[in-house]
Amino acid sequence: MLISRFRGTTAVALCAVAVLALSACESGPDDGGPTAKSAAGAPGSSGSVVAPGKPGEPARRVSPEEAARMLPDETPNGADFRYVQMMIEHHRQALVMTALAPERAASPQVKKVAERIAAAQGPEIGAMRGWLKKNGGPRPQTGHDHHTMPGMATEAQLAELRAARGTAFDTLFLSLMIAHHEGALTMAGEVLAEGNNVLVEEMANDVVAQQTSEIQRMRSM
Repeated sequence: MLISRFRGTTAVALCAVAVLALSACESGPDDGGPTAKSAAGAPGSSGSVVAPGKPGEPARRVSPEEAARMLPDETPNGADFRYVQMMIEHHRQALVMTALAPERAASPQVKKVAERIAAAQGPEIGAMRGWLKKNGGPRPQTGHDHHTMPGMATEAQLAELRAARGTAFDTLFLSLMIAHHEGALTMAGEVLAEGNNVLVEEMANDVVAQQTSEIQRMRSM
């Protein structure tokens, strides 16, 4: 995760300094700005970009072309597609479970946590579908299906949840949803280690932060 965060930070820094360098180069003598004149007139600075060094290393000047080549390749790989496609299905099951709470749960706290989960995961499904569409649509997956995803409730468990009422529903819902969230954390950890796309990385980090908090909240009930 440290590597992926450094990758994103470097990309942002390179983009920022590239914009600044190009702006300085485009500033002509008519701009009247001393900063623009000094930047354009500095020896060896015209058309160059200050590239941040790795931790413990100094920054250095490179050409805009070299700076562009230094930007990390964030082309989605198989792990990115696997995560997004599986997480859509994972979230769908969470929505099935949370939809049962308003009529079956006894605890206002359980109803509230179910409402929060649904409010978060519905839009996340939309974002992941949008990512898939932007990147060419779903890809065939091997070795993973609906039943092998971490934390997924079985059909028998879902049937038991649908039949439960009151405190029995609350207890079973919390048990199944905690396991479901823990499975999502496992999947997020895998893509953070194996994926390559920064947007998928951000989605996975959001899942880690949000669902870790929700697990703690549900365990306290």
